[in-house]
This record gives sequence, structure tokens and C-alpha cells, in this order.
Amino acid sequence: MPSQPATSPQDDASALAKVPAVTLGFWVIKILATTLGETGADLFTQQYDMGYAAGIALFCIPLLILVAAQIRAKGFHSLLYWATILASTTAGTALADFFDRSLGIGYTGGSAVLLACVAGSLLAWRLVLGTVSVTSVSEPRAEAFYWLTITFSQTLGTALGDWSADDGGLGYLGGAAVFGGALLVLALMYRLTALSRTALFWAAFILTRPLGATVGDFLDKPLAQGGLNLGRDMATLVLLAAIALALWLVPQKAGKAH
Repeated sequence: MPSQPATSPQDDASALAKVPAVTLGFWVIKILATTLGETGADLFTQQYDMGYAAGIALFCIPLLILVAAQIRAKGFHSLLYWATILASTTAGTALADFFDRSLGIGYTGGSAVLLACVAGSLLAWRLVLGTVSVTSVSEPRAEAFYWLTITFSQTLGTALGDWSADDGGLGYLGGAAVFGGALLVLALMYRLTALSRTALFWAAFILTRPLGATVGDFLDKPLAQGGLNLGRDMATLVLLAAIALALWLVPQKAGKAH
């Protein structure tokens, strides 16, 4: 009976996605990154008075460069992946503020437009490739859809966070409690039900962004506005240090491709 050919390192690599395995550590770093996206973008667009249009250009250029590098990479690289996430969440914050404020459509209108963008991106991804699962993110077309959907979801999450804190009247801590509670419900559904893991992932991915937005505003807003008054620069530095520590303590590994 002929022996089976040995599995080569290339075969092993091809069985891995170019995104990290979805673990508790992944979600912790994701929430820290989305919080940094809020404080970091606001630092430039508001504190440094660049404006939202200039902020979009400032953050979208490195985002496009990093996405291109991510697609060209032969495998998963933790620092490259999380740098791209940080670029997408800062760009998403500037984009959401531009939709909500500069275009004058408000948080409700901005959230509606951006929700349609997320849904459209997921639908196009499903129609072209047959799945929107992150385990499929191992080839260029899937990666392009993945990063487009992520950027839209980061933008939508910012608008939802601002809507809940301001128009919704929840304040920063109230908004954080609502979105944190919603994420807890999704975690329980993951553990206790047979609902689609892909649907639960994208729901959680979207909801981490408004959680980060409300927490970020809570950290940097003045005491009179219900914040801790750390300032955007200090809050951004603290969050950068926290992300670096988390990446060191919880190394990220590539997820399995299917």
C-alpha cells in the first residue's frame, strides 16, 4: 500500500487564515483598539483642530497601505494585523464624525447609512464568495471584503456609540453598560445555542466598536461632561501601552482556514 505524502510546511500554512484565532484575548485587544480609535482620531480631528475631512485623509492613507501589505503578506503577522485594525478604527471614527456632523445628517442618519454600508458589504461578500466567515480569509478577494466590512463596521460603531451617549441620553457610562451587556448576551448565545457562529462574530465585532467609542469618550471628556478628563493625548498613550502589553501577554495565532 503506497504511503501518503508527507505534509509540507506550505500545506500547513495554507490551512491557516490570515487573521487571528477568535479567542478571549482577541476580543480584549479588539476592545482596547476600538477605544484607542476614538481617542486617537479625536486627538487629531478635534484637539489639534484638523477637521474631519483632513482626518479622513490622514487615517485612510495608512489604512490603504496596511491593507495592501496585509493582502500581500504570505501568512498571518500579528503586528501587521493589529496595526491595520488600529488604522481602520481611527479612520472609522473620522468617517463617522464626518457623516454625522459635517454632512449634517445627525447620529441617527449616520448610523442608518453606515448600517446599510455594512449590510451591503456583507451581502456582496456572500454573493461573490459564498461565505462571510472569517475562516475564509486566506485569499485576496476574501481579505478585501474582510477589511472593507471591518472599516464600515468600525465607522458604524462610532456612530452608534455617539447616538447612544448623546441622542439616546445614556451618557458615556450608560452607553458602555448597554453595549457591554449586549456583548455578554452574545457570549451566552455562543455558549448556549447553536446560532450561526459567523452571525454572532459579526454582531460582536460591530458592538465592540460603540463600546470602545463610549469608553474612549468617558476617558477623555471633561468632568463636567461626565468623563474622567484624562485628555485625549494621555488616554491615547495609556491605551497604546495597554495594547502593547496585551499583545505581549497574549500572543496572537492564526486562525484555522476552512
